Amino acid sequence: MTAPTLPSSGMRGGALNTGLWIAQWLFAASFVGAALMKLAMPIAQLATIWPWTGELAPTLVRLLGVIDLLGGLGVLLPSLARIKPRLTVVAAIASVALQLCAMAFHASRGELAALPVNVVFIATAIFIAWGRWSRHPLYPKA
Repeated sequence: MTAPTLPSSGMRGGALNTGLWIAQWLFAASFVGAALMKLAMPIAQLATIWPWTGELAPTLVRLLGVIDLLGGLGVLLPSLARIKPRLTVVAAIASVALQLCAMAFHASRGELAALPVNVVFIATAIFIAWGRWSRHPLYPKA
């Protein structure tokens, strides 16, 4: 007797699942890294990397750091811990909204060179949301 086969989208070790984990880890690392910079670096030093940070209120820059931190952790930790893993999808969708706002902000300032980075984050977040919602969802620990 042979074991039943599962469709590729339902396999635990499938390529899609691997791609989603890689996307989640890279997304989280990028967002957490940016968050730590916005939270820990002096504004003057941060402004040498991202000039816009020197033109906003420091409290707003720090708040954006907290938002980035929550987004990065939210895309990864619920899936990793298998505690309310659907929150990964919520965090990914919220990150799309954040990046759309960032694109509008940068476009309004004429910083069009920043937009491709936002597009990559949007595409990655959509991939994570789509994959973890419909193609390869993760389930809570029993």
